[in-house]
Amino acid sequence: MPDKVFIFFFLLILSVTSARAEDGTGYMGSPNHKLLGLKRETLSHFRFYCHDILTGTNPTAIQIVPAVPQFNKTTWFGLVRMVDIPLTLEPELSSKLVGRGEGFYASGSQTELNLLVVMNFALTQGKYNGSTITMLGRNKVFSEVRELPVIGGSGVFRFARGYALARTHTFDPNTMEAVVEYNVVLSSTTAQNKNKNSKPKLVLIKLPTKPTIVLSSDIRS
Repeated sequence: MPDKVFIFFFLLILSVTSARAEDGTGYMGSPNHKLLGLKRETLSHFRFYCHDILTGTNPTAIQIVPAVPQFNKTTWFGLVRMVDIPLTLEPELSSKLVGRGEGFYASGSQTELNLLVVMNFALTQGKYNGSTITMLGRNKVFSEVRELPVIGGSGVFRFARGYALARTHTFDPNTMEAVVEYNVVLSSTTAQNKNKNSKPKLVLIKLPTKPTIVLSSDIRS
């Protein structure tokens, strides 16, 4: 009798799945989050420094499309640069490397210097090694603090969403090179922490505006 019940439910599930596959939308149902190992949502805060180097023998940002000539000395509209930028724990390039910023930025305004930024923060340290945080948004370069959306991630950051706050640490107007501080706050769905004694921590993000308190159970290593 139990075998017959099992076969009945198996065929029922199979028929429902087939019906969904044939409904013409591609929808296959809601995955079981437990089978995927996705058991809770984690709020995390990371801080690192990006080094935008345009000159020398080892630049981290390389032009692939020049600006439209009439904007060469104003907003560089049309300019596109591919980047492979080191992410470090401190502003100094010699400090600990925790990942790479891979992607591109493009000047997207004819009236002011605004960048379209598409970037993967590929982390390399500790349990975050191999995981990525994906950011896409508008960077108003000369604003003191710029906010860009976090639209996804991989590895321990699956289903990630959040925001990144960019602030220029140093800028050389002659070479247009910069060191930019990023504070990234994101919510992601991860496997449940096996350490039951771990407790969330409060992180204070210091900004020129009002401080933001972030509840985080996963602080940078």
